[in-house]
Amino acid sequence: MLLNINKDKFKSDYQEKFIEINGKELSEGADYDKYEALAGLIRDYIAKLWVASNKKCSSSHQKQVYYFSMEFLLGRLLGTTLLNLGIRDMCKEALSELGIDLDKLEELEEDQGLGNGGLGRLAACFLDSMASLNIYGHGCGIRYKYGFFEQKIIDGAQVEAPDDWLKNGNVWEIKKPDEAEIVKFGGHVDMINQGGRLMFYQRDYEPVMAVPYDIPVVGYENGTVNTLRLWSAEPVEDEFDFSSFSRGEYSKAVDYRNSVEAISQVLYPDDTFYEGRKLRLKQQYFFVSAGIQSIIKKFKACGGNIRELDDSIAVHINDTHPALAIPELMRILMDEEGLGWDEAWRITTDVMSFTNHTVMPEAMEKWPVSMFQELLPRIYMIVNEINERFCGQLWNLYTGQWDKIARMAIIADGYVRMAHLAVIGSHSVNGVAKLHTEILKKEVMADFYYLDPKKFNNKTNGITHRRWLMKANPGLTSLLMQTIGDSWIRHPIDLARFERYAYDGAVQAEVEGIKKANKERLARYIKEHNDIAVDPSSMFDSHIKRIHAYKRQTLNCLRIMDLYNRLIDNPHLNIVPRTFIFAGKAAPGYYLAKNIIELINAIADKVNNDPKVNDLIKVVFLENYRVSLAEAVIPASDLSEQISTTTKEASGTSNMKFMMNGAVTIATLDGANIEIRDEVGDDNIVIFGLTSKEVLNYYRNGGYSAADVIEAAPALKRVLDDLINGKYSKDKDKFRAIYDSLTVYNDEFFVLKDFVPYLEAQARVDEMFEDRAKWNKMAIVNIAHSGIFSSDRTIEEYAVGIWGSNYLYKNL
Repeated sequence: MLLNINKDKFKSDYQEKFIEINGKELSEGADYDKYEALAGLIRDYIAKLWVASNKKCSSSHQKQVYYFSMEFLLGRLLGTTLLNLGIRDMCKEALSELGIDLDKLEELEEDQGLGNGGLGRLAACFLDSMASLNIYGHGCGIRYKYGFFEQKIIDGAQVEAPDDWLKNGNVWEIKKPDEAEIVKFGGHVDMINQGGRLMFYQRDYEPVMAVPYDIPVVGYENGTVNTLRLWSAEPVEDEFDFSSFSRGEYSKAVDYRNSVEAISQVLYPDDTFYEGRKLRLKQQYFFVSAGIQSIIKKFKACGGNIRELDDSIAVHINDTHPALAIPELMRILMDEEGLGWDEAWRITTDVMSFTNHTVMPEAMEKWPVSMFQELLPRIYMIVNEINERFCGQLWNLYTGQWDKIARMAIIADGYVRMAHLAVIGSHSVNGVAKLHTEILKKEVMADFYYLDPKKFNNKTNGITHRRWLMKANPGLTSLLMQTIGDSWIRHPIDLARFERYAYDGAVQAEVEGIKKANKERLARYIKEHNDIAVDPSSMFDSHIKRIHAYKRQTLNCLRIMDLYNRLIDNPHLNIVPRTFIFAGKAAPGYYLAKNIIELINAIADKVNNDPKVNDLIKVVFLENYRVSLAEAVIPASDLSEQISTTTKEASGTSNMKFMMNGAVTIATLDGANIEIRDEVGDDNIVIFGLTSKEVLNYYRNGGYSAADVIEAAPALKRVLDDLINGKYSKDKDKFRAIYDSLTVYNDEFFVLKDFVPYLEAQARVDEMFEDRAKWNKMAIVNIAHSGIFSSDRTIEEYAVGIWGSNYLYKNL
């Protein structure tokens, strides 16, 4: 135990803390008061470790890593913090003696609204692993007041509401107003020759105060506490236009404050209109400028030589959103530190590294030059210079190849391309699964790869087993401790030892019993929140992730519609009873994805209210998908749906979380599914669908006909007709957008092509599930081989292969 705290001291400290916060006795307190007192006490316990870690960090010669990300999907912190401190069991027992249920208090904590999906959850897992591996690695992001949005399902449709996660404050954060930074937008840049040197000064700009809020990130039982620094946008106090206000021009007086505060209001403002896009660009510069300024100040305060910055600092760009960190560092090195271009560029590229997370064109950010230049005049000048110098190099290499040079330019066709900026300005570019990296190298970024192949590398994603196994599945954790000991906690690859029990009947029975208990808990949640009674003995078939056409929730829907048709046609059809579980948010402006949610709920309404089938199949859509909900669904799931269009999913991490909890994966050979297949073997995963070679061939050469596929599959034609014949909605055009995407627009993501193979794969799943010994063996094999997908392994690869961290030697 890191903290010298026994049960009696904890009880005494807790009761004192409760009185201090609430001004009343513990017996008089409400449950939330008890949670707040507990979280506040734990933060107090952390404080000394945090101070010691910061002091050690500042004096250490170990490289500091700063992970810049638009999202950090942390989930609830109380449970994982207690776990990592090594005091959860003691606290649980002590609180029980005070008549308090720790599990109940943990449920009261709000999920922090700082992310949307896999990008943010990966960032959170990475922070956990860096702290647990004694790497001084800190996060940098935005403190969103309302996050993405809270999803409500009303009459079967998604309705977005503000995610007011800060309504009760955030006990885990510490505001640091004395470390605020000024970020400058707009205005003009004056160029002045001073002593033979051209100097740049920005004037008439809009200043924004970036105020940091620090959240502790506790390593597993090692005393390390790193920091997630989130920036909040606040007005500079002397910018309030009091004279306008006093003259009655109220709107003008508050315009500045409103425009500033909008920067940190919500994650991903609607970019379907100009002002929304401009706000997104503003957000991105806001947090990278504040972050880079803060890093430089801290580095210099510790006596660092700015010309040796790259020896001590690594900045990692998580997708393209923080790519403006590159020109911002250049600006500071040149304009404020007086370095020349060549030296500043060498330092910047040595400091910066970039992870690409997508091959989807819409996710390859680009900004109109006019918008970029108006909002960030000095940064545009630097980006333009980077582009001019880079294109000059290309001209020497590819003389006369204008098309190639234009393809690779940062600025072209009236746009600034952020992915190109990130690649050119970083010393390392990595994909997040083997297939994804190969597609980057040979397809999406082929020109850059062939220019500098050494820059590109693969780092397959990972998940923190401390949250997704130890916290989310204590029953399975206990079984692992009993069978293979606890070495896997620090060395997750040791989970492989569990495979020796794959054919052990007693252990198989234990695994099945743990799964059943988790399913019973989820069934109670579903009954409470959806008023649907589901059978825990049925197969829990889960498809939980962001709603998007390429993730192919539509394919799953068509399969359920087909199964429903077959059950109606043949009431005696022998199938394994299933509970189909969906969850995920659709972007507010993404009509097709929102229509898919409506279809799922329409199918649920039809199936769940049909007494001819509802003892065999149920369909559930769980609203407002978030980390804490995933922690309930994943340990309870039998089957993991990973059915994206091959080549479209960069990696996936839910696939890893499911396998770590003993679910069997049904998947296309996409993203990290390939590596999961390689680990567990063909007998312990269910693979179907087009290969990457086939998909890429269709995209390059054409030749795909949705009409031909439909003609060859009567069952498919029937379910497509069901979309528009009134079977699932009185409004026959309700699902016309889905129907047209598959038929009129030729099925961009090959849903129809993979339909029959998917049905065949699901038939194999039924056969496997009925053989309980076989299924439980598969579950054990998946658990045993999940250790390689720990984010500890991923972070070790980043530290050694990208950041040049010497942490391994420090920990010997």
